[in-house]
Amino acid sequence: MSSSASSSSLQWLTLIATIWLQTINGANSDFPVYSSELKELKRVSQVGINFLAFASDAGKLFGWVSGVAAIYLPLWLIAVVGAALGLVGYGLQFLFLDHPHFSYAHVFLLTALAGNGICWINTACYLICIRNFSSHSRIAVGLSTSYVGLSAKVYTVLATAVFNGKSRHTAKQYLLLNAVVPVLVAAVVAPFNRVVLSQNAIRSSLGFVVMFVITFTTGISAVVGSISSTSHGVLTREYALSLGVLLASPLVVPATMKLREVMDAVWWNKKENRVHVLAADDVEAGEGGREVVVEELQVVKEGMVEGGEEESEEVGGLLILRKVDFWLYFFSYLFSATLGLVFLNNLGQIAQSRGLRPEETPTLVSVSSSFGFFGRLLPFLFDYYSSKRNCTISRPASMAALMLPMSAAFFMLVNPSRLCLYMSTAVIGAFTGAITSIAVSATAELFGTKHFSVNHNIVVTNIPAGSFVFGYLAAILYQRGATGGSHSCTGTACYETTFVLWGATCSIASILCTALYIRRRRFC
Repeated sequence: MSSSASSSSLQWLTLIATIWLQTINGANSDFPVYSSELKELKRVSQVGINFLAFASDAGKLFGWVSGVAAIYLPLWLIAVVGAALGLVGYGLQFLFLDHPHFSYAHVFLLTALAGNGICWINTACYLICIRNFSSHSRIAVGLSTSYVGLSAKVYTVLATAVFNGKSRHTAKQYLLLNAVVPVLVAAVVAPFNRVVLSQNAIRSSLGFVVMFVITFTTGISAVVGSISSTSHGVLTREYALSLGVLLASPLVVPATMKLREVMDAVWWNKKENRVHVLAADDVEAGEGGREVVVEELQVVKEGMVEGGEEESEEVGGLLILRKVDFWLYFFSYLFSATLGLVFLNNLGQIAQSRGLRPEETPTLVSVSSSFGFFGRLLPFLFDYYSSKRNCTISRPASMAALMLPMSAAFFMLVNPSRLCLYMSTAVIGAFTGAITSIAVSATAELFGTKHFSVNHNIVVTNIPAGSFVFGYLAAILYQRGATGGSHSCTGTACYETTFVLWGATCSIASILCTALYIRRRRFC
């Protein structure tokens, strides 16, 4: 039996390991749930709260460190370091949040440290998907990163199921979960965070079909649970259990492959036991057969290269700063997906200004998370379909098309109705997730895979930059609407101007990305 066949099940276990890591790697996405409480506890203004949202993104300024470390350290250690940074960042906040000498500056620095930990886990997951599924790297990366969209949903469900309203300190509940859960998951999956190569394309294709069905089912469950999340107690715990089962269900793929490998091994052993004498001409025939197999494998490999993605220009590190394509890509990402992340970071304050009750905010956050999951899944679906037709859809073209609905959703937020709030949140969550997921493969498409770990961490520096600029602008406009010296603003006017500006900015992003596509001139 070939070594590639025997490694198929282990290869899929590595993908599942990245899925579980990505599911809990968006610990910062639950910030809107407890931001209002944190605002009152630390007596900070809206500007201060936005700076804390920026702090989490500021950790990405040093994300390139994880890219450099991945060159020298094993990938399992990269993931563990990321989880450990989150443990320190969120864990110390949990322990000392109520302490009188635990200042706003401490919270800011520890949040930035935890934000940097996210980059380490992302780097490990991206490289595992790209290296282990080289002929289906887009699909593997898209599938894995789609689960980041579930992070806020998972943490809100865990918080409700574990604490069940026993404590009024929502902030401490989420800080504890943010600190502990990633470490536990990283410890469990560490043995599978490594490169395992397999050339069994048929089994890979079948595996992706099964994974798609499981992922789609998980997404449906998350959306239904978000829309009808008015239950508590035992029912909530049952939903948490069902979600856990869905997240564990991808194990059926490597389990089935392992069973197939065992059956193949038994068949080969029976065949060898029947052979007692091997004639010289049989030996020669066997050698000739092996030569044919080697030739066939070479043809398959060449066919995969020819039928796969167009070979990208390899640009390394800071050299990409000299490329016009980089700046078009950088600012289109900044004005769209990053803008969407800023909106999601402000979701708690937006909900409060619209008059939503504190217990309704987790529902709104769950809606954004669940639809964000589906948004991240969309590129995976198109990639799988296009790969069957030997067609590679241009990443810039896809991103440009997704930015238009986002800009419309920002404008729709000006409407004061709750329906528009929930619909716009769902749209922005979905397309922000889609663009973020596409961007991972876009970096490789535009600048090659050789220096991907460093290049992509340079690209995502736009996130802290956008978080600071757009978040600060939104906070200033919000604070102007506050009355009587209060730090709180009520009414649609609090964010009305902000939403108009964000909608116009997102429209510019679509223009920039269209220009990038025209420069590349490749759709299929």
